[in-house]
Amino acid sequence: MAENHSAASSSDADTGFSPNYRRYVLVLLTLVYALNFIDRQILVILQESIKADMGLSDTQLGLLTGFAFAIFYVSVGIPIARWADVGNRKNIISLAIAVWSGMTALSGLTQNFFQLLLARIGVGVGEAGGSPPAHSIISDYYPPEKRGTALSFYSTGVYVGILLGFLIGGWINHTFGWRMAFFVVGLPGFLVALLVRFTIREPKRGQSDDASSVGGGAPQKTTFKETVAVLLGLRSFRFFALGAGLAAFTSYGIGNFMPSFLIRTYGFNNLEVGTSLALITGIGGAIGTFLGGYLADKFGKHDQRWYLWISGIPALISLPATLFAVFSGNSQLTLACLFVGTMSGAFYLGPTIAMTHTLLSPSMRAMGSAVLFLILNLIGLGLGPLFVGMVSDALVGTYGDESLRYSLAITSLVGILSAISYFIAASRLNSDLNNLQSDDRTSINPDAKLVSAEN
Repeated sequence: MAENHSAASSSDADTGFSPNYRRYVLVLLTLVYALNFIDRQILVILQESIKADMGLSDTQLGLLTGFAFAIFYVSVGIPIARWADVGNRKNIISLAIAVWSGMTALSGLTQNFFQLLLARIGVGVGEAGGSPPAHSIISDYYPPEKRGTALSFYSTGVYVGILLGFLIGGWINHTFGWRMAFFVVGLPGFLVALLVRFTIREPKRGQSDDASSVGGGAPQKTTFKETVAVLLGLRSFRFFALGAGLAAFTSYGIGNFMPSFLIRTYGFNNLEVGTSLALITGIGGAIGTFLGGYLADKFGKHDQRWYLWISGIPALISLPATLFAVFSGNSQLTLACLFVGTMSGAFYLGPTIAMTHTLLSPSMRAMGSAVLFLILNLIGLGLGPLFVGMVSDALVGTYGDESLRYSLAITSLVGILSAISYFIAASRLNSDLNNLQSDDRTSINPDAKLVSAEN
């Protein structure tokens, strides 16, 4: 391991970027991710008002907040990630911000379900260009032993975005109506796009890895087919990608309908639900996301399986907390349990991305993130909210106004399958690392060989 740390330190010294500038880039990209989620999740806090205005069903809400967005997000994400693995990543991110911000603002002009659906598809297309290039840039600014923490810090943007989206959206919806909320959160994105374009410097690919991982020069260019073949050849990836998708299934499904649950069950108004969920979901999720990466880096120095255990164990803790939240019958206890469930359910994201990048060469990382997010978002964002909405509608005849409560409870049980998937992945990780150690293919990240030698 000493050799690995030495190489990483040398890489830090040779990149020409100061520690303060690296932190600036990480913070700015995290701000971009927060903006991404403000625009993505603003519909969640507005959906009860939109439902009443347009006469929508829970299934239609599930389509708008989940499947319609996700299907275009993941399908467009693959060619954009391929572009990011060979092109200028900061320019791709800047263009993506402008597209999704414009489509968010246009959402405020829609008059019916079909128009809003098209606008949400546009947001999904734009946001497909955000994370894979950002993941790749961060992995070139930070060496492997710091990558889990850096990527988890970046991933806190999910919950910073939810916090701000719920606060801003709840207040504006309460005061000025839901249409104005789309304008307010969408238009500032154009300024952030300019900030990314003119202040982030494009790093050399693989600059923070051991020199052997890039062959002493530019990393080998690889195709989508080659990247998928490498990932599918890793038995651990198959299971931890599935685990991430199932974790997202519960978090998106429950999170996207929690505002509706609080309004229908406890009579919260838009301002109350926005403020409550902003603080609980935003802060709890951000803490859990950062802790996941920090603890994975801390314990993963000695055994890289901790990256997967840290992702799976909290999923089991999240289950009882979520069940208490939906069945407590007390609004304050519901919010307290929701905080615990959200925090523990957020551990998985940073360690999962970091492990994916550990197993891939620098020229594959944007595409690797896109493949991971394809699985995560199709299962999680695409099916989670849609499942909750469909089950809620199906149970109305039996449980009436309580149908959403039971739908959320059923959805929370999927967390068990997520934990099992991560544990199976951990049991296969050392085998994959040992196989990489003896594999001389340039498409695999040789840095993983050095780390696995201790295990």
